Parts: sequence; structure tokens; C-alpha cells
Amino acid sequence: MGAFFFRNKMADNQNQTLEEVQTFEGKYPKQIWSLFFSEMWERFCFYGMRGMLVFFMISQLNFQEKEANLQYGATQAFVYAFTFVGGLFADKILGFRKSLFWGGLLMILGSVFLSIGPHEYFFFGLSFIIIGTGFFKPNISTMVGELYKDGDSRRDAGFSLFYAGINLGAFLGGYICVAIGKGYILGSVIDEAHRWNVAFGLAAIGMLISLINFYFTKRHLGPIGLQPGHPDAIVKTRALPKWVEYAVYLGTLLLIPLIQLMVSKTEYTDYFMYTIGPLTLIYLFYEMSKVEKVERNKLWAVLVFILFSIIFWGIYEQSGGSLSIFAAKNLNDSILGGLVHLDPNGVNNSGGALFIIALAPLFGIMWIWMARRRFEPNTIIKFGLGFIFLGLGYYVLFGTKFFAVDGIASLDIFSIALLVITVGELCLSPIGLSIMTKLSPARLQGIMMGMWFLASAYGQYVAGLIGANMAEARAGSSLVEQLITYTDSYKQLGHYSVIAGIVLIAISPLVKKLMHGVN
Repeated sequence: MGAFFFRNKMADNQNQTLEEVQTFEGKYPKQIWSLFFSEMWERFCFYGMRGMLVFFMISQLNFQEKEANLQYGATQAFVYAFTFVGGLFADKILGFRKSLFWGGLLMILGSVFLSIGPHEYFFFGLSFIIIGTGFFKPNISTMVGELYKDGDSRRDAGFSLFYAGINLGAFLGGYICVAIGKGYILGSVIDEAHRWNVAFGLAAIGMLISLINFYFTKRHLGPIGLQPGHPDAIVKTRALPKWVEYAVYLGTLLLIPLIQLMVSKTEYTDYFMYTIGPLTLIYLFYEMSKVEKVERNKLWAVLVFILFSIIFWGIYEQSGGSLSIFAAKNLNDSILGGLVHLDPNGVNNSGGALFIIALAPLFGIMWIWMARRRFEPNTIIKFGLGFIFLGLGYYVLFGTKFFAVDGIASLDIFSIALLVITVGELCLSPIGLSIMTKLSPARLQGIMMGMWFLASAYGQYVAGLIGANMAEARAGSSLVEQLITYTDSYKQLGHYSVIAGIVLIAISPLVKKLMHGVN
């Protein structure tokens, strides 16, 4: 009898209509908590890998600092560029659910290869993670957006909560993985020869937990994320032959050697980035030609957000490149006035995520409170504020040199800079995820979410070039000279960020007009 009730309850959940899913009481739909958990563990895997990249390349693979920065930028650029490809395949062939699951499997395989032989299989394992993230990342974000009806003022709060899940995974993976690799955690338990194997292996375990959780989550999503052609899918299309789906899986695997080559040779990144952006814009213009004028104007507004986000991420993503080297060489390991000693690379990787965990729910509540009183700033103003706080954070990074002794700066001041930068990120990134779903037509949701992450790819690419220029300028210099070069560069980045924020706020009336009432 119990089994019969359980099966029928599952069937009821699977047969929910979109209207039933989107009709909920309170601040958040119940499904968002399960998606929060899946995203958290996927981000544990991804940010664990990301946080280890530059340090591992310099300390274990003997890369020069300039080369490591370029390699970091190339790897991250390919990761985010493939989110566009993943969004395209999800929209047209796989659906969000199957795309997410396939991406997760690839990420597990990549992390397993890295755990078996981090030195021997470094680029091979990264290739799996790059493509896997492309299939996973944009599609879970799109499913969060579809939990809400058009015009629901709670959507931004939902994305802020979801963003907290991203950063809980980033906090845990970002600190634990690199700290294990460096011996800050379990150094007396894990012998030095196997620390990096364990660190990369933890990323695989995190991704496995994410997929298991999603397997049990999808039954509560109603029609959200179903494959195109499914009779209950939100957007009605003709079902494709099954071989098309299998061709995507096979083609993905056949791409692995090519991706490995392109990632290991950074000069190929230039060719790729010079090509993928223009081709993507051409495809978007083609899709824009097929929609009504109002939808087309909304997509023009999306392009404004995307172009400014490239600038934002180019500055912000020094965290994985130049700031990783800065943390390893120019920061002490004491925080709270020496009461606690932490790995500075771990703090750099996870400090911002910790602040987001603390602040994201408060920001979500604040947006709802302001919306009810009709003085919530519109999305363009939020973007502009994000840039201004980002710039202020880089001014604090510049200020670390005034608290340095013999070229070693304070981890406390560095952490304050991360806090200010985090406020900027909370104004921009979760709202960016939300606006992509608000302004995009239903049949282009995955593609436009992919374009949002493609903009991040260009930001990562620019970040690598900036970090490489810093490393080149300070080759062979003393710790004091390195500190001055880095902090002066951060001051310049602060200038650029504040100027971009002011420009964005100045053009906000024009962009608001293009958005046709979407806030």
C-alpha cells in the first residue's frame, strides 16, 4: 500500500503543469532548494578545480607566471564559451534535463582523470570538465528562471538565493581542494605525493552528489527542462529522431582531443575567441530577425548587459589569475589580527563566496522589500552599482601596499577588499542570470543564457591577458617591487570599473526603454 501511494505521488509530481509549478506561496518555490543543492555540489567541483589551476601549474608543472596566467585565461574562456554550445544543444535537441546530466557525467570523468594522474592527465581531464560545464551550467540556471511566471517580482530574490548555493559550493571547494593540495588541511594524514590526487578526487565526489540529487529533483519540475518534442514540453516542437541525440553524445566525446590541443596551446585560444564571438552574434541577429519588434528590442537590451558584463568579468576574474599569485607570494596567512592562520590562496578562492553566502539572502529580502514599496532600482542601475563597488574593492586592493611589511601585505585588508567586491558581484551577477530569463523569448532561453556565459568567457580571456601583462612587468623583481606593480595595476582596474558603472547608469533611460517594462 505504501509503495502504491509513493508511486502515485511520484506520478502526480511528474504530471504537474507549468501553472501548478509556478503557483506557490512565500518567497521561494520548493523546487529551488533542490536545484540549489545540485548547483552547490557542481560548483564545489568546478571552483575546486578553478582554485587549484594557477598554483598547480606554477608549483607542479613548472609554468612561468605569465604562462600560467595565459593558460588560466584560456581554460576559463573555453569553459564559459562552451556554455553557449551547451545552451544551444539543450534548446534544440537534448532539453535542459538531459543536457545537465550529460554535462555532469563528463565533469565526473574529467575529475577522475585528474585524480588518477594530475601531472600526466592535466589537460586531458580539463577537456572533459570544460565541455561538461558547458552542458551543465546554463541549463540549471534556465530551469530556475522557469519556476517563476513572467513579471513575478520574487524572481530576483530566487536567483539571489540560488546564487548563494553557487557560492556555498564555491566556498567549500575553493578552500578545501587547494588547501589539501598545499598541505594546509590533512597535511599530516595525506602524504605529499598524493595530496593533489585527493584534491582533484574530491571534485569528482562533489559532482557525483550533484547528479544523484538532480535525479530525484527532476520529478518535481513538471514540464520544466523536458526534451524538445516531448508531448509535455513547454515549447511545442516536432520530435527529432533518436539518433540526433546520440550524435550529440558521440560528437562530444570525439571533440575531447581537439579541446585538449586547443587548451594546452594558448595561441589557439586567440583564434577561437576571434571566431566564436562574431559567429555567435551573426546567429543571434538571425534569430532576432524572426521575432516581433518588442522581443527584438528586449534582445538589444540583453546585448548591452552582455557587453558590459565582459568588462566586469575581465576585471573581477583576476581572482583566479593574478590574485592567486599575489596571494601565494605577497600575503601573510594570519587573519583577525593573528587569531587564525589560513591558507591565503584558499581565502582568495573562497572568501568572496563566504561573503555571498552571508549577504545573498539579505539582498534577496532587500529587493523584495524595495519592490513592495516601489523604489527598487531597475536592473540597469543595479548593474551600474555592481561596477562601482567592484572598482571600490580594487581600490582597497591597492591600499594593501600601505599595510605591507617587506612586500608581505595583510590578509585582513585583502579580505575587506573581497567583501567590497562581493557587494558589487551581488548587484550584477545574480541579477544578470535573472534578466537573461526575463528578456529572452521562451524558445531562446538556453541560447541567451549561454550567451551570458559566453560573455564571461571573453571576460576570462581578457583577465588572463591582464594578469599576464602584470607578470611580465614584474619578472625577476623583489617582493616589494612585485607588490607595488600588482597594487598599482589594481588601482587602474578600479578606475576602469568605476567609469564603466557611471556610463551604464547614464545610459539607463535608453536601455530601460528597450526593455519594455521589464525591470
